[in-house]
Amino acid sequence: MKDKEPYYYSKTIRQAIFDELLEGMRTVRELSQALRISEKEVITHLTHVKQSALNKGYRFIMKPSECLNCGFIFDKRDKPKKPGRCPRCKEEHLTNPSFGLEKLL
Repeated sequence: MKDKEPYYYSKTIRQAIFDELLEGMRTVRELSQALRISEKEVITHLTHVKQSALNKGYRFIMKPSECLNCGFIFDKRDKPKKPGRCPRCKEEHLTNPSFGLEKLL
């Protein structure tokens, strides 16, 4: 039964997300699969991880979604959720935003 325990069993979900982001850029889906929690739950915790990153000496990085049809970048969007469609070409073929942490100097 031990292999069915969630990844974060010995630490908080937010600490597990923080540790995953230290390893490199991750999407909400990748975090959800790694930690065995819902994407909605990941999104809720990302807000708090973002707030605590600075206190721990890290900068929270968000690579925004991009339209694969026309190249539009959602750089003014700060929501961790993937947008529904591109405002320029109205296509729905978009990349997922990804997140990471960078140590402050």
